[in-house]
Amino acid sequence: MEFVIISGLSGAGKSRAASIMEDMGFFCVDNLPAPLIGKFAELGMAGTGEYDRVVLVTDIRSGTNFDGLFHALEDLEAMKCPYRILFIEASDEVIIRRYKETRRSHPLLEEYGSLKDAITKERTMLAPIRERAEHIIDTSRLSTRGLRGELRRIFSRDSEEHPMEVCVTSFGFKHGILLEADLVFDVRFLPNPYYVPELRSLTGLDQNVQDYVYSTPQSIEFKNRLIEFVRYLLPSYVEEGKSSLVIGIGCTGGHHRSVALTHALTQAIQAAGYPVQENHRDLGKN
Repeated sequence: MEFVIISGLSGAGKSRAASIMEDMGFFCVDNLPAPLIGKFAELGMAGTGEYDRVVLVTDIRSGTNFDGLFHALEDLEAMKCPYRILFIEASDEVIIRRYKETRRSHPLLEEYGSLKDAITKERTMLAPIRERAEHIIDTSRLSTRGLRGELRRIFSRDSEEHPMEVCVTSFGFKHGILLEADLVFDVRFLPNPYYVPELRSLTGLDQNVQDYVYSTPQSIEFKNRLIEFVRYLLPSYVEEGKSSLVIGIGCTGGHHRSVALTHALTQAIQAAGYPVQENHRDLGKN
């Protein structure tokens, strides 16, 4: 079981870090009461797999006394449940700028009057947690991409060579464009098997249809260039931290050309070592 506790300064990026780790496969809980931490650990250690990787976010919203949290950590140690504390911080100037940009209110602002004083007090309150943190990340000069890279460096498992999942889906434009697609390719310029009587009832998964679609040099060149282009893009999306990529390939009805290209592209992505799903949205539609 992997149990991570995220704490840190308000406005430093705790919620963003939790969202990134959720994309990495962690089950994330924000502001869970300290007495329930042990219960979550028990669920994870029970071996069901649902709570195998857990992230808990705790901060001053839980109160200024962290004795309950430290007691919970002692319980985890007694249960032999390994845990790590990740502390997120940033400079006063950066936090002040972020609050001004978002127009949100610091949790301690009403009590301490000025944003500067509220941040100073919060640092003092959180010092005991920071001292126990195994990892400290300063987000003052980190973009979202940089934060994602740091979190993956610390928490990604060795087996997660390609954490991004790819889904390639064929569709027919007459049934509407694939709204969830990140990339859409229109293949209506390819030879259309619909106008060949003996091919009309078949689909792009049939070899005869595929042979017809790729019957011209232009078709073959397009398929090769499409595969090359997508292979070129995939590492950049992974580096950017994208957890899933949906590629839509559309023809008129979603039966022949788009299905054939979707099948070919899926095989090429799989051969490149990426997790990939092949879907055909409109294959059963008239």
